[in-house]
Amino acid sequence: MSSGCRLILALDVETKEEALALARPLAGNLVWVKLGLQLFTRHGPSIVDEFHALGFKVFLDLKLHDIPNTVASAIKSLKGRPCSLLTLHASGGPEMIARAREAADIALPGCQLLSVTVLTSMDQTQLSAVGVQRTPEEQVRLLGRMAIQAGSHGLVCSPLELPMLRRELGASPTLVTPGIRYPDAAGDDQNRVMTPAQAAAAGSSFIVVGRPILKDKDPAAKTLQIRREIGEAS
Repeated sequence: MSSGCRLILALDVETKEEALALARPLAGNLVWVKLGLQLFTRHGPSIVDEFHALGFKVFLDLKLHDIPNTVASAIKSLKGRPCSLLTLHASGGPEMIARAREAADIALPGCQLLSVTVLTSMDQTQLSAVGVQRTPEEQVRLLGRMAIQAGSHGLVCSPLELPMLRRELGASPTLVTPGIRYPDAAGDDQNRVMTPAQAAAAGSSFIVVGRPILKDKDPAAKTLQIRREIGEAS
């Protein structure tokens, strides 16, 4: 992990055309975009190439979770695609993560695998409903340690768990944090949130921001503001 925090714009919209219309004006002012399952399912793997061709680095957020062979095969099917970050669920277990890493080292040698610990939409009530009696922080600690030991390059976690994970895992793992909001904004479906500056100070490698930029009257100005807040831009 290189020093400093960086901004990833989450393009969580319905169509490629919407995503391109939002991203094109930001080319040159923004390095990273996140393409999620919705766009990938609708438009297929070639969407990664289209955004890379515009000059963006791509965070492909698929949150893969299946038996080890299936996840490894899915990653092999992405061979040659210019994605720089790719997600899977830590709850798939150490064998799944290890097989995913083996496949990624061959098919996507420039890509970092990130294990999702506990979704930022999950709170204690939601965890209890699926049989997890640990607190969100305890569950993140357990899954985070396991995922890094199994070969994940980093984790996706709530910004609230950043200090704990840095204490536990040190500076090396890449820690990517959604759940970025300002105090005057509604949390939407995010329950464990911080501001951009708070997340950067807590040790985030990347913050993932969607609605605060996409809903702003001037997305380009908002992008630059956030990059300045986290120290990515002067």
